[in-house]
Amino acid sequence: MSDDDEQVYIYTDGACRGNPGPGGWGAVLRYRGHERELYGSEAETTNNRMELTAAIRALETLQRPCRVELVTDSKYVKQGVTEWLPGWKRRNWRSASGQPVKNRDLWEALDAEAARHSIEWYWVRGHSGHPENERADELANAGIDELLSGAAS
Repeated sequence: MSDDDEQVYIYTDGACRGNPGPGGWGAVLRYRGHERELYGSEAETTNNRMELTAAIRALETLQRPCRVELVTDSKYVKQGVTEWLPGWKRRNWRSASGQPVKNRDLWEALDAEAARHSIEWYWVRGHSGHPENERADELANAGIDELLSGAAS
């Protein structure tokens, strides 16, 4: 079994129509040649909350600790988890300017999920033709469409 066989690839995106407004999140997961798509929505949210939710929901689906490559088009998510999070925790969830960290509930959830895995975080420019990022965007928008049409559960 090659190392690649044990690698999980996750591609995430969030979307919002209005900010705040109705939002959706999407994720594409790949493992050993299998692909799974996830998406959902919230009636009143922000783009950043949806970006975070996409990563959390994708990681929550992993049933055991994994090696993960997680690709996001959100610098907020990538920089938050790889650069800002340790300082926020040291400062009791305060930003460098002393303000409460926005979206703390989701950052704490992402931190807890990420701690279960070995994750390499990657950023890609959104809407630039990256196939999996484009699909995650389509899923996030499908979440909003279902919400607005009343079809969401």
